[in-house]
Amino acid sequence: MDRPLRRPRDPGAMPDDATDSPFAAYLELLASGAPAEAYERPVLRVRADGADPGRLAAVERAKLLALRVRAELEDRRRREAELAALFATAHDLAGLRDIDAVLQAIVRRARALLGTDAAYLTLNDPAAGDTYMRVTDGSVSARFQELRLGMGEGLGGLVAQTARPYATDAYLRDPRFRHTRIIDSGVRDEGLVAILGVPLRLGSGVIGVLFAADRRSRVFDRRQIALLSSLAAHAAVAIDTANLLAETRSALAELETANEIVRDRGAAVERAADVHDRLTELVLRGGGVHDVTATIAEVLGGRAEFLDEFLDPAAEPPTAVERSRAEGRAVRHDDDWIAAVTAGDELLGAIRLSDRPGLDPVDRRALERAAMVTALLRLARRSAGEAEQRVRGELLDDLLDAPDRAPRLLRERAARLRADLDAPHLVLAARIADEAADAPGDRQRLGAAAAHLAATGHGLAVARDGGAVLLLPHGPGDDATTTARTTARRLEEAAHAPVTVGASRPIPAPAARPGDVATAYAEARRCLDVLHALGRGGEGAAADDFGFLGLLLAGTDGGTQAGEFVTRTIGPVIDYDTRRGTALVRTLDAYYACGMSPARTKDELHVHVNTVSQRLERVGRLLGADWQTPARALEIQLALRLHRLSPALGGE
Repeated sequence: MDRPLRRPRDPGAMPDDATDSPFAAYLELLASGAPAEAYERPVLRVRADGADPGRLAAVERAKLLALRVRAELEDRRRREAELAALFATAHDLAGLRDIDAVLQAIVRRARALLGTDAAYLTLNDPAAGDTYMRVTDGSVSARFQELRLGMGEGLGGLVAQTARPYATDAYLRDPRFRHTRIIDSGVRDEGLVAILGVPLRLGSGVIGVLFAADRRSRVFDRRQIALLSSLAAHAAVAIDTANLLAETRSALAELETANEIVRDRGAAVERAADVHDRLTELVLRGGGVHDVTATIAEVLGGRAEFLDEFLDPAAEPPTAVERSRAEGRAVRHDDDWIAAVTAGDELLGAIRLSDRPGLDPVDRRALERAAMVTALLRLARRSAGEAEQRVRGELLDDLLDAPDRAPRLLRERAARLRADLDAPHLVLAARIADEAADAPGDRQRLGAAAAHLAATGHGLAVARDGGAVLLLPHGPGDDATTTARTTARRLEEAAHAPVTVGASRPIPAPAARPGDVATAYAEARRCLDVLHALGRGGEGAAADDFGFLGLLLAGTDGGTQAGEFVTRTIGPVIDYDTRRGTALVRTLDAYYACGMSPARTKDELHVHVNTVSQRLERVGRLLGADWQTPARALEIQLALRLHRLSPALGGE
């Protein structure tokens, strides 16, 4: 019976009793992982001991069996290492999300698993019909890294075309491949000799080729081809996963963009619905144009304002308004949006939305809808205003022209218009100041403005005698002159033209008697005529402002007669002051104001009494020796007052 062997001190050393138990010696070598050359030593030992041929043959068979077991163990360890590497590769690839990182990891692991000088990967380009270099590891040639291979060209093109792996230990001399100058130059620049390429399969198709290459001759066995093919299978799945993930991210980004657009459109639709609901409510509760602009500004943002139909070309954008009117939609004007307010072919104004340079189609439509609602409100307001104006005008016409109408009936009609004819009133006559430029449009605007002013002031108004007549309440603290001037200014703003206004003396209560209103109107007309005669068109004044001069100038040619009277009476004195720059007219005026006393006159003028005397002597030489007689003195004082009142007559 064989004795047990002791474990040798090193893998290559034989135990002392190896000749007695060769099988135990080989088991000891296998267990210690001894190199292949160590398995020859037991045979040599037995042969040196002079063993018989039978025993020597048995030891030889034991050696061969041990070597076979050793080879099998080595192959299994190698397979385990390769499987572990493949599992690690799959794990690493599964954790990658970026396509570039995935591809770089694939070629780096392929180079490490096969122990080659370089590894690289090409991807197919269906559009171009070829395959192109995508990523490399261990490459040093820029030309090689930019190679493109047509289908069937070179080793890689053949793999991509046939979906089968190919290997060569000397590519440049291998006649199996279709060589091209560009491919061979790239391979030569890189210095590659042995190349192995396997397809990247995805389903039934090929998406690219994975390569491992050495710069020396090398034969790639089936095991290495299978190993690279396994890595290529993992790589194809990882590439597809990365591509799907990239497509998913892109789809998510597009979906997010679409959702953002939907949210924006939804918000715009909600704003449009809000505008519609609020404008509808506004119309139903009798809102006005300014309520529309306030609603638009609140819902759409920015600042909205209404531009009336009488656009000032110097201040407003009439071109944009006309463009909006022609196109029937809101238009851009610098940083504003303009929507014309129209009824048929008639322009009623425009809405301007400022501080909102960008409007989407829905918001733009909301602005256009607001313009339509504004047009309806303007038409309704104008119709109501015209009806009320007509009724108010008819009542004032009756007060002016029908003295036989019963005061009670007139008061009842006025009460329905919120006018109180039992209170004191003032009659005002208004007319466009420049009669030569007076156009029908100006008179129409004047009439509309007068009607609006009367309605807001609980009075009456009517277009009459080429102008307008107003009957306004007159309170205890009111002043006729102030009322006339204020009315002239307000009518001018509305009519866009200077307006002259003459006011009567207040009519005491009750003012419903037609005769009193007609008399007051005649007085207001005379005051109006005096203002025009004095060249004071565009102003407002009351009858008491002129006294007896009103009677003198009230005729149709009063202004001409007044001018002739001033020239005839004190014309030489005015001419002398004009030529010499003296103050004779002022001295003469102060002389009469001071009761014809030279002493008081010099105090008024702050000059020496001799200066006053010298000036009066000059006046006497210019006007004649009788200039101080009572008759001449009255005419001179009247001419001085006319001169002072009217710039048209040469006054200051």
